[in-house]
Amino acid sequence: MKTFQIPTPRQVEQCREKLGDRVRRTPVWEWKSDVAEQLLGKGTQAFLKLELFQYAGSFKPRGALMNMLELSDEQLQNGVTAVSAGNHAIAVAYAAQSMGTTAKVVMPKTANQFRVEKCKSYGADVELVDDVHKAFNRVKEIEEKENRAFIHPFEGEQTALGTATVGYELQQQVADLDAVIVPIGGGGLCAGIATVVKQTINDCKVYGVEPTGADSMSKSREAGEAVEIDKVETIADSLGAPHAAPYSFSLCQRFVDDVVTITDLQMAQMMRTMFEELKLAVEPAGASALAAAAGPLSDRIAGKKVGVIVCGTNIDTQSFQTILDETK
Repeated sequence: MKTFQIPTPRQVEQCREKLGDRVRRTPVWEWKSDVAEQLLGKGTQAFLKLELFQYAGSFKPRGALMNMLELSDEQLQNGVTAVSAGNHAIAVAYAAQSMGTTAKVVMPKTANQFRVEKCKSYGADVELVDDVHKAFNRVKEIEEKENRAFIHPFEGEQTALGTATVGYELQQQVADLDAVIVPIGGGGLCAGIATVVKQTINDCKVYGVEPTGADSMSKSREAGEAVEIDKVETIADSLGAPHAAPYSFSLCQRFVDDVVTITDLQMAQMMRTMFEELKLAVEPAGASALAAAAGPLSDRIAGKKVGVIVCGTNIDTQSFQTILDETK
C-alpha cells in the first residue's frame, strides 16, 4: 500500500481554528433515562454529539469548508461543484455562500425536495440527474467545462481534517471515553473522527455503522481495498455512498476497530425513540449511531462511556412522518 498522510492532532486543532465561527462547536448531551437504560444497558453512559445543530443541518460544512479554504482566489472566483443526495450539496451551497463564491451541485432525481430547496436557499445552482452514478459523471463534465473546483463528499485529506474537528471537540467536551460510534456513508466522517480519537484518547474504541443496503465500507474491509457496491438500497440516503474511496478507506482501515451494519427498520425505530424521548427530529442517518448502540454494539458498549455522533437532520416533515408511520 502506498503511504498516505495521517492528520495529526495538532493539524486538526489548527483546522478547527481555521474554520473559526464558520462552523458551530456543537453541543454534547448525555442521555439519562429509564428508556436509555432499557436500550443501552444499566451503567452505559451515552454522550450525544449533536451535529444536527450544525450550520446547514449536518456535519458536512466542516469538510466542505476545509477544502474551500485551500482554494486560490482564482479558483474561488470560478466557483465550486459537488455531487450529493442532499447533506453534502447543502453544505457546499452554505460553504460557497460563506466564502463569497458560487456553487453548482448535482443531485439524483430521487433527492428529497426539501434538500433541493435548501441548496437553492443558499444560492446554489442545482442540476437533477437520473441516479447517483450519472451524478458523478455529470459533475466531472461541469468541473472540466466550467473550471469549477470539485468538492468531494467524503474523500481527501482536507475532508478528513474537517470531519476530525468533530472528534477534536468531542474529546474536549467529554473526558475518558471508552468508545465512539460514527455513521458511515462514504467514510469521510468516520475517517476523520477515528484518526483524531485514536491519537488522543487511550484505549478508546471506534465503531463505524452503515446500513445493510449500503455497506460499501464493510465490503471494502473484507476486500482489503476501497470497492464499489452494485446498488444502494436504504432509507438513509445520506449514508448511500455507492463506493468507498482510497484515502478515507485507508484511515478507517487503520483507526476503526469494527464496522457494523443496521437495518432500515432499526434506524426508523430509533428515529421514533429519539423524537419521543429526546425531542430530536433526525433523518435516518442521524439515528444510525444510536441504533447501532442499542443493536449490534450493545454488548460491546455495556457499562461504558460512549460518544454517539448524531450526524444530521435534513428531512422534511412528510418524509419524517412516513418513516415513523412505517415503524408502527
